[in-house]
Amino acid sequence: MVGLADLWIPILVSGVLVFVVSSIIHMVIPIHRGDYGKLPGEDSVRAALRLQGVKPGSYMFPCAGSMKEMCTPEHLAKMTEGPVGNMTILPNGPPKMGKHLLQWFLYSLMIGVFTGYITGISTAAGAEYMDVFRRAGTVAILGYATAPFPDSIWKGVSWKITGKFIFDGILYGLATAGAFAWLWPGPQTP
Repeated sequence: MVGLADLWIPILVSGVLVFVVSSIIHMVIPIHRGDYGKLPGEDSVRAALRLQGVKPGSYMFPCAGSMKEMCTPEHLAKMTEGPVGNMTILPNGPPKMGKHLLQWFLYSLMIGVFTGYITGISTAAGAEYMDVFRRAGTVAILGYATAPFPDSIWKGVSWKITGKFIFDGILYGLATAGAFAWLWPGPQTP
């Protein structure tokens, strides 16, 4: 067993590696360029949303006020008539990339902490590279690659887009596994 305090270097390095890999994926490789389409009549839809005073948040339409209302003929008619969707409204202005990148790095560190914890309680100090890689990779891939599934299951995100994010998550998990296997503590001396 290896304590979490002994794994702060692989946790930090894995976060940095994931940050680098994600930067390459999103800035160099064009895999995500077609993930979002332009909304038909975008200007008029934006004007209508402004007119309604829609604030930043997550919305569903049509939206029932209760489970009971979801079964009413009126609500079912709205669902049949369409459109039906989920929408996230962000604050006005350019994206605050520094904030988003910091949150992404902190998320990567969190995955690293869980990876370190699970790998640490299941793997001895001085373990072989592939033993550490396999265990750390399993945990990290679960953390990164399964996160997009609920978006397709519940929010209607295309499975093609989710598949791309699963692919990204596998790469992030492999980078995390590599960092842990490379920097795993050696055997402890009595």
